[in-house]
Amino acid sequence: MAFGNLNDESGTGVAFTRDPATGEKKLMGEFLMNAQGEDVVAGVRTPMPIAKMEEVMPEVFAQFQEVCKTLENHYRDMQDMEFTIENKHLFMLQTRNGKRTAKAALKIACDLVDEGMRTEEEAVLMIEPRNLDTLLHPQFDVVALKKATPVGRGLAASPGAACGRIVFSAEDAKAWKKRGEKVVLVRLETSPEDIEGMKSAQGILTVRGGMTSHAAVVARGMGTCCVSGCQDIAMDEENKRFVLAGKTYREGDWISIDGATGNIYDGVIPTVDAAIAGEFGRIMAWADKFRRLKVRTNADTPRDAKKARELGAEGIGLCRTEHMFFEADRIAAFREMICSDTLEERKIALAKILPYQQDDFEQLYEALEGTPVTIRFLDPPLHEFVPHTEDEIQLLAKAQNKPVSRIKEIIDSLHEFNPMMGHRGCRLTVTYPEIAAMQTIAVIRAAIKVQKRHPDWKVKPEIMIPLVGELKEFKFVKDIVVKVADCEIENAGIQLDYEVGTMIEIPRAAITADEIAKEAEFFCFGTNDLTQMTFGFSRDDAGKFLNAYYDQKIYENDPFAKLDQIGVGKLMDMAVKMGKAVRPTMHCGICGEHGGDPTSVAFCHKIGLDYVSCSPYRVPIARLAAAQAALSAK
Repeated sequence: MAFGNLNDESGTGVAFTRDPATGEKKLMGEFLMNAQGEDVVAGVRTPMPIAKMEEVMPEVFAQFQEVCKTLENHYRDMQDMEFTIENKHLFMLQTRNGKRTAKAALKIACDLVDEGMRTEEEAVLMIEPRNLDTLLHPQFDVVALKKATPVGRGLAASPGAACGRIVFSAEDAKAWKKRGEKVVLVRLETSPEDIEGMKSAQGILTVRGGMTSHAAVVARGMGTCCVSGCQDIAMDEENKRFVLAGKTYREGDWISIDGATGNIYDGVIPTVDAAIAGEFGRIMAWADKFRRLKVRTNADTPRDAKKARELGAEGIGLCRTEHMFFEADRIAAFREMICSDTLEERKIALAKILPYQQDDFEQLYEALEGTPVTIRFLDPPLHEFVPHTEDEIQLLAKAQNKPVSRIKEIIDSLHEFNPMMGHRGCRLTVTYPEIAAMQTIAVIRAAIKVQKRHPDWKVKPEIMIPLVGELKEFKFVKDIVVKVADCEIENAGIQLDYEVGTMIEIPRAAITADEIAKEAEFFCFGTNDLTQMTFGFSRDDAGKFLNAYYDQKIYENDPFAKLDQIGVGKLMDMAVKMGKAVRPTMHCGICGEHGGDPTSVAFCHKIGLDYVSCSPYRVPIARLAAAQAALSAK
């Protein structure tokens, strides 16, 4: 036993060999004279900074510095140490690798390489990929956050911090933003028609939904803070108010949300912008040198695509074309198409949408600079696009010269009891081939224009057919795509390669992958839906019971956030092996949200996928995780 409280020539303290906040190479810590270890952390007495020890006990301090060097040289990492001094004799009680911020982790790893203590490979393995999130998103001011107490908690669906005035609709979010206000969009749940409002918000808070709900997926793609599934909120959307922790919140009230923890705070907590340190680029360059997996992004807009390229994306693994339909001028034409009674009416409406789609694809090709772009054809059921208010219904009826009653009749007919398994994906093309034909024209014409503008690029569209579960079903849609695409290319008089593949998101597709591979030129695993259909529960509703499953140790993790390797993973492994046995040139990837989860990325490396695709702000995480998977496999 060493007594730090023996007399005034004794003491105790805690120190780091480097600054755990910044990574700077200097001693950081605190000590107290005539005290035991618990006195330092109890807060009863104010400790002195470790540098002060040089004045109080110069000989002990010199010895302590030498010990610090010895320990750091031995463990080749920043050390977190506890010590006691008894009668001017130094006793080291404990040392361990110290915890550090993401910023400090990058600097320490780079400095250790420069000092010859670590190799580049070891430096890459030292960084926790998930911690990179804190470098890419705004965070709450640390001092202000310590004084705040959460009033509620939901799922930490998209990282970052947001503070703003509460609004309850996409329209209000846009209107308030135009007035210069920062807003947090609060909804029961979001849908594709909320896209424009979500873009206007600092953060998104939902009562329903899980880690891969619409709000979570879209928010991550935009780099916007999101807390989803806060079931403690009693929502009254009609009157623009909700109750949480006994308080009624109304439109315009201030609220703060933390997408990294799921915490919700009353009032204003200041945020600070993220700052990427210079060491970030060095670590990423080393990671790119060691990884085998390519990293693409899930992006639907040129803005998201450009951001992903800045963060190192090597292509687009998923462009959700339905997200391009919700701007005011486009949604009107799309609703006309939905409410058409004849093929001719549908073609007229689709002709209005075509130039918008083509322009969007051109901008995506430009943003990705000749790297692969995978475009998924229309996936959601049509009821997600129809109008709901009386004014919108009347506008649509007037545009189509039809009675309001007829429009309402069509809207009612689109209702489905289980839309996830309903009339969506490739089933829409089987029913309405003209939709796929229009999208093919837009994809190919855009590619031709960009290829002509940039002859040194290799623009190669990858057309992805969603929700396939049967070879004949896929071939039906592929035949439409190929016929239209080949005609466009021939008329343009240009050489342009393209591929037609499918999204594996139905278990039947995975277990018949050898059949589907006879026609499909690539597979991309949509693990959001594949997880839903394999487990047999909804990602939007699972939050209501998953906590009980964690408590009972039935599940350890949310299968929508961390890939289920035993069940869903087995289907993926099987599909890759069977598909490549039939078509060795086939490339396989993943575009579900698991593509940005480090442990899931490691699994994708293990089963031989060619790339992972994730939200733009998760690209650095995936790059680092892919490198660590490759190095660990060695």
